[in-house]
Parts: sequence; structure tokens; C-alpha cells
Amino acid sequence: MTKTVTQIMQEVGKKPATFEEYLQLYAQPVGDLVNSYIPKGEHPDMETYLYGPLTKYSENGGKRHRPLICFAACAAVGGNMDLAMSAAAAIEHFHTAALIHDDIADDAKTRRGKPCMHLVEGLGLSVNMGDLGLYLVNGTVVNDESLDPMVRLRVISELLDMTCSTIEGQALDIGWARDGRYDITPEDYLCMARHKTAFYSGGVPLAVGAIVGGASEETVEGLRKFGLDTGLAFQIQDDLLNLVGEEESVKKDFRSDITEAKRTLVMVHCLQHSTPENRQRLIDILNAKTEDAALLEEAVQIMQASGSIEYARNYTRTLTEEAKARLVDILPPSEARDVLLSMADYFINRLK
Repeated sequence: MTKTVTQIMQEVGKKPATFEEYLQLYAQPVGDLVNSYIPKGEHPDMETYLYGPLTKYSENGGKRHRPLICFAACAAVGGNMDLAMSAAAAIEHFHTAALIHDDIADDAKTRRGKPCMHLVEGLGLSVNMGDLGLYLVNGTVVNDESLDPMVRLRVISELLDMTCSTIEGQALDIGWARDGRYDITPEDYLCMARHKTAFYSGGVPLAVGAIVGGASEETVEGLRKFGLDTGLAFQIQDDLLNLVGEEESVKKDFRSDITEAKRTLVMVHCLQHSTPENRQRLIDILNAKTEDAALLEEAVQIMQASGSIEYARNYTRTLTEEAKARLVDILPPSEARDVLLSMADYFINRLK
């Protein structure tokens, strides 16, 4: 029988001092909880070609911060975290689906240190497994009879809006790349990243946790705004690590954002603030889709020279400090609030 999140935390029996410790203590058992929502098929080959590979992929699921912050938000408003299990699992399965489809769209090679799903299982089966992940987004909540019907309906509405926002952001990201658009502004990037990443990595997990926990509308919206801002900072930090992260530098996909000509905050700022010669040189490197280490390093040096890397770092710091100040105003002191405040710092200080 699957353990509840309350049972998991009781068994661990240790109060995390930081968000990083929170992830370290609970990522594995919460990952098991998330995967318990993946169903079984009536034919054994459904396990071979669908449920088994998706489960294996999800088991290499990273830090599980999305379900964990959903639980933290629920606890921070005085709610029962066990009632948030299906919603938290749904958001994590959406993350799995988004990664599978994103890697296909980008023709990516590795994910979390392993070959991408479409390279292992083939394109057709991988698209299908991503589609199953999307089914699980609402399927898990629809079948959760522990939730009040009106709460269940509202959570489903949040998940549908989250899905649409992510698809909108992905359309901008893919479309700009397809059309070779280098006229993108930092404001354009922030709109894209907010839709593609911040809603499902921060805003919706926190809002849904607060909704299930019975919070007021003001508190739900305050947590949503905190999640959107910290989720955006999380994405910008991801982009920075891909360019200059020391631990990332030993991985095969280091600086893959340059190879894939990703429109990141650093890149679009650099294109606006470089000399004409450096701007054209950066565009030439991006158009080459190169994996040559020397050319990738040259691109980073151009970004350094324009002040774009420092600009992105400063942007995340300001965003995070303002978000933390607002959170203190809307939530009473608690261990869960401390976890969320620590999360904001972790998102911009993490090394991988």
C-alpha cells in the first residue's frame, strides 16, 4: 500500500533546516508516491511499450521540487497535505510529459545524464508516453474521491490553465527558433519563460497546495505570485548554469543552449547590448548549431563582455528578494513558510 505524505514525513522523523535538506530528505519517497499514480495495462506489452518505460523515466526524476512545494504550501496555510497528493503527483507527471515532448522538439541528446527517451524508445512510443503523462495530469485528480467535489473541480481548472500556459510558452520558444528570430527582447523572453516554466514549476504547485489547504483567495493569489517569480528565477538560473555552471561543465549537454540557439535572458540581452561585430559573431555561432568547445566558449565570452550574465544574475536576485518580502506579509510564521523562503534562495544559489 502506498504511504501518504504524512506517513513519509513521520518516518523520516527529521525537520529540514533548509529547502535543500527538504529535497534531500523527501525526494525519493515522494518520487515513489508520484509513481504510484502510474496505472497498469491489461496487456503485458502495454507494460513493455508504455507504462514500464514511463515509470523508469520518472524514477530518474530529479529533486521532485514541484510536488514538495505543493505540500509545503498546503501545510503553510494549515491544510492536510495528504489531500494534496493527487494534485502534487499530477503536476510532476505534467513535468515528465513536458520534458519528453520538449526533448523531441529540441532534438536533444541527454536528459539528467542519460539518453533522451526518444533516442531509447523511438519517436512514436516517446510521443505516446508523453501523451500518457498529460492524461495523468487530470486523471489522477478526477479519480481522487478524498477531495471535495468543488475543490476537485477547481484544481482541475488550475491544471488545465497550467497546461495551456506551458503550451503557449513552448510555442514562442519553438517558433522563435524555427524562424531564426534574433529580435527578441528581455521582455519577450520573460513572457515566454513565465508561461513555459514558471506556472508549472512554481505558481500552480503553490496555488493548488493553498487551494486544497483551504486558504483565502488573497493567500492563494499571493502564493501564486510568489511561485511565478521564484519559478522564473529558477529558469533563469537553469540558463546560467548551462552556460557557466562548474558542475554542469562535465556533462554532455553543457552549453547545449548555445548549440540549440535557445532564446535565454542572457542571449537576448547580449544581442541588444553587444557591439555590432560581437552581435553578428554570436548569431553566426548560434546559427552553426555547433558543439565545438572553443566556439561555445567564444559565445560565452561575448555574453560576458556585454554584461549579460551579470544582468541575469542581478535580475534573479531582485526578483527573489521582492518575492520573499511579499510572502512574509501573507503567511504567518511556520516551518512550512521557512521552507518556502529557503526555496527562493535555493533556486538562485543552486549549482546544478
